[in-house]
Amino acid sequence: MTDKIRKPEDFKFLREAALKMGVKEAKIIPASDIIIENRVTLKCRSGCISYGNKLTCPPYAPTPDEFRKIASEYSFALLVKFPSDAELEPEVLHSIYRYCLDPNSPPDKKEKTDKFWKDWFKGTNVILPVMLELEKTAFNAGYTLAVALANGPCNLCETCNVKGGICLHPTRARISGEAVGINIIKTAERAGMPIVFPFVKNPEPIALLLID
Repeated sequence: MTDKIRKPEDFKFLREAALKMGVKEAKIIPASDIIIENRVTLKCRSGCISYGNKLTCPPYAPTPDEFRKIASEYSFALLVKFPSDAELEPEVLHSIYRYCLDPNSPPDKKEKTDKFWKDWFKGTNVILPVMLELEKTAFNAGYTLAVALANGPCNLCETCNVKGGICLHPTRARISGEAVGINIIKTAERAGMPIVFPFVKNPEPIALLLID
């Protein structure tokens, strides 16, 4: 593309493409409105089973400081909110990890938690193809440095090739926003499309496309 000053309206075609693919909501935001915090990746380090086990997750993903520099080279981003069929009652949600990992959890609570995660990951598997298609759409429109950020850990392989150090799906695997320090909740709120957390019934996963 040329070096002309771009406006949010220039990327209307990406928002429309996202909505046609069935997303819940999509909005063009200034890249400077993406809130990046070093503390976000502490959640990766403290209890996430994907930490160190996925090449798209910390400590292999860019650090928040590195990503700040990367994000500063972009002007706009497309924030995308997805629907989810995963459901969980508040009383179970508040102890979701304990019910999932503790073998002594009440059977009914564990069953509900296991079903939630099954439905959650089934839903997140839809997010990556949509974001990759949006990335491709932007690329074909001349925004050659457009790149998608996924939601949550990569699930393309049953076991990530961490020991080999080389991603087996380099054209499809994408880093998540959380992995590089994006505070998704604050960013979504700033964009005027807030998400409720803890959610009441269904979560609202969000992904992001850096455009140019």
